[in-house]
Amino acid sequence: MRVLVTRPAHSAETTAQRLRDMGHEPLLLPLRRPQHDSAAAAGALAATSCAIAVTSAEAMRVLSALGETLGPHLDRPIFAVGEMTAQAARRLGFRSVTASSGNGRDLADLVAAQKTEALLYLAGLPRAETFEGRLRELGIRFSVAECYRMQPVAPGPADIEAIFLGHRPDAVLFYSRQTAEDFFQVAELRSALLEQGGIRLLCLSEAVAQAIPTFLKGSVTISPMPDEISLLSLL
Repeated sequence: MRVLVTRPAHSAETTAQRLRDMGHEPLLLPLRRPQHDSAAAAGALAATSCAIAVTSAEAMRVLSALGETLGPHLDRPIFAVGEMTAQAARRLGFRSVTASSGNGRDLADLVAAQKTEALLYLAGLPRAETFEGRLRELGIRFSVAECYRMQPVAPGPADIEAIFLGHRPDAVLFYSRQTAEDFFQVAELRSALLEQGGIRLLCLSEAVAQAIPTFLKGSVTISPMPDEISLLSLL
């Protein structure tokens, strides 16, 4: 099966290898690239001593650039959305890592269940307000350090033609609502899906699926859990 991956390049390479191991042919079309601000992360860590929250593995990539300055913070509890992000935190050396199996709202509930009184959220832009909104509902004090920004990448006509001309993809993987919106803002990509029916649109969550245009809703399948293993199980 030919599978189109819309993740940023560094994440897409990992997904591509998983797809090859499953016997599929990955096609890469990154629509965002990260711009890191490690100074913002370092400053926020230095100014706080509370637990940390991350909703994307991208935040862990920012922290990985801090080197030895991260050492004094590795005993701080860290809360992560998804086991993959939690594993990235453990690889960096964090010793107290708790993962939610759901979305940002689920993570906030998990933070509350642990009786956490204050939190540093290492966040990116753009982002959903789900996590922060739920923290406010629960009365949990938190600060936000915006330590990365996902910049748009516009695919060129040659990139799109290489993917859709001839043997088209059998499925497209969407990991975030923002990426799905980026995808369907490109007229050539919308047209390609419309002209070549039968391409499955596999979404990490209901929130991601909401970005799929109405005329393509019939092609959407939502992952049973918001993690890559569950998403790839749909293939």
